Amino acid sequence: MARIAGVDLPREKRIEIGLTYVYGIGLKTSQKILKATGINPDIRVKDLSEDDATKIREYIDKNQIVVEGDLKRDIAMNIKTLGEIGCYRGIRHRKGLPCRGQQDRCNAHTVKGIAQKRAKKR
Repeated sequence: MARIAGVDLPREKRIEIGLTYVYGIGLKTSQKILKATGINPDIRVKDLSEDDATKIREYIDKNQIVVEGDLKRDIAMNIKTLGEIGCYRGIRHRKGLPCRGQQDRCNAHTVKGIAQKRAKKR
């Protein structure tokens, strides 16, 4: 079983798709990693040799691709900064409302919650 960046990749998937299970690696980044390391993107994760897995790990470390915990921490810090400076997006994050321009007058009930919806009816 291949373990990359603390994530066990699914054994039956192609390595090209399996790498996308790592938070911060999408399909394009996965293809770029495999092309640079010279690994065939069509092989299955279970057929991946330990040598190939080491190449992938080294490429991610060497090219400073931010994945998993580090990426999640960076995103959380960015959101915290928005809230601290009191900008519109930060306020929306704090209130738990959509912050990318979606309307919340008659939608966003899953975000706002049922309690707010019921209170509005009264």
